[in-house]
Amino acid sequence: MRYFVTGEQQRKSLLNALVLMFLGYIGLLWLSNGLMYFHHMNLTPDSVITYYLGSEALFTQPRSYQGMLEVSHFHLFSMGMLIVTLTHLMLMTDFSVRLKIWLSSLTYLSALADEAGGWLVRFVHPLFAYFKIAAFLMLELSLVALLFVVIFSLIQARASMRQNHSQ
Repeated sequence: MRYFVTGEQQRKSLLNALVLMFLGYIGLLWLSNGLMYFHHMNLTPDSVITYYLGSEALFTQPRSYQGMLEVSHFHLFSMGMLIVTLTHLMLMTDFSVRLKIWLSSLTYLSALADEAGGWLVRFVHPLFAYFKIAAFLMLELSLVALLFVVIFSLIQARASMRQNHSQ
């Protein structure tokens, strides 16, 4: 990260390439996150309610406390690491401080809301399915926004390096 802070990324095309490859990998993670969501449910409250509360008609059981706890345990750590990495990369861009604060806050809050949404549907009230859907959409949108902000900044840095080398 020192390279971003000192501006050395302008001269380090290999580092930029590695970060871009990492962001490509995160793009695949983002895609698989959406695919996993849509494998279990869709953007209708009924599908979310059925997934968390089960269905006699479909012969599915409600999500268990232990199962949800295990998923949350893994997600809280992994999403935290993902978000801190992406927001850290974004902080080193030339975008406005206001955008950085807004996007960072939105991403952290939507990740927590997405994780809490399932718990709220399962153990508080089925109408929290709307909250779960909104949180999932906000998380996916904020993660893709972070990806694009960092990718755009790195592409700009590469263009600047090429322009400086040709002069």
